[in-house]
Amino acid sequence: MNITETDNLFVANTYKRFPVELISGKGSVMKDTNGKEYIDMGSGIGVTAFGIADDEWKKAVTAQLGTLQHTSNLYYTEPCATLAKMLCERTGMKKVFFSNSGAESNECAIKVARKYAADKKGKEYSTIVTLKNSFHGRTITTLSATGQDKFHEHFNPLTEGFVYGDANDLQSVINLAQDNKTAAIMIECVQGEGGVIPMERDFIRGLYEFCNKEDILLVIDEVQTGNGRCGELYAYMNYGIKPDIVSTAKGLGGGLPLGATMLGEKAESVLGFGDHGSTFGGNPVCCAGAISIIERLDEKFLAEVKEKSEYIFNELNGTKGIKSVSGMGLMVGIETEKAASDVVAKCMENGVLCLTAKTKVRLLPALNIPMDVLKKAVEVIKNACAEEE
Repeated sequence: MNITETDNLFVANTYKRFPVELISGKGSVMKDTNGKEYIDMGSGIGVTAFGIADDEWKKAVTAQLGTLQHTSNLYYTEPCATLAKMLCERTGMKKVFFSNSGAESNECAIKVARKYAADKKGKEYSTIVTLKNSFHGRTITTLSATGQDKFHEHFNPLTEGFVYGDANDLQSVINLAQDNKTAAIMIECVQGEGGVIPMERDFIRGLYEFCNKEDILLVIDEVQTGNGRCGELYAYMNYGIKPDIVSTAKGLGGGLPLGATMLGEKAESVLGFGDHGSTFGGNPVCCAGAISIIERLDEKFLAEVKEKSEYIFNELNGTKGIKSVSGMGLMVGIETEKAASDVVAKCMENGVLCLTAKTKVRLLPALNIPMDVLKKAVEVIKNACAEEE
């Protein structure tokens, strides 16, 4: 059996995979079993922040593999402590809880928010306000936090205590928070799975001011938007606010499973011994990989991310077959006249791998994609959008 046949026989039927068997790669180029090369404009859905088999990341990971691959959180390890210090120093947050995924980082954020509110106001203050069209994960509780009905099918009863406001409608969210005994408001600065829709500055600034006034925690889900993806270390930094809790994952580990929940001043001491835990969270190898990612996301590098973003937006806006371009940084959504799936198929045929989000083509290239490779990919995408049926 080939890879596809083996996968179809033994792997659960939860993914509608593209007919491509990838076996190797370097940087932003991957190769399949037939030797065909593809420019990767998806980076594993925003995970391989510095591309495939990045030399610095690989060196950090393999060095740690040779010393200590796992200990459990009963003991101290240097990579875990160092990464937490780096994240706090770069964000101004106070403490970090490490997990394995975005869903788990959001689970932790929800637990912290509810315990904070219970301790300060009473156990009845448990409601979390999220946004319609949001996506926060696939566990039962993070599905409940997700403001999309299609993700709720088949899995009822969901976790109680979530209500959904309208994105970019400040009064809608404030009304919900005031009508319920609210612990936190939880949002994405750019709704990724919801169609790459950025939040307006006034909306986020308004939520920030409201939460401060009412002592409601503001949780920013940076699972997809974080770690340089949106042109700053974290997307909320584009809005000039300081959240109470920040969750992240995806690009943080550079290809290894790692989630982080960063806790600000209000939330730093909410969890005590035994209140939360993770067997693999803070794994030394994953943290070593993440250190090599975070330490390279300096101002100069982030400025290059913004330059590449500007290039993509300038090239695609107003191009034949493209209705609109949305997003932030290297998180781009393209509304096409043709079906997004048809554009993605044509791009794949011509050696470029893209993603979709709702009805849009979605781009999440490696942050360090070389300009010549990016330009080649953008030309393929433009042609695929413009090509007549």
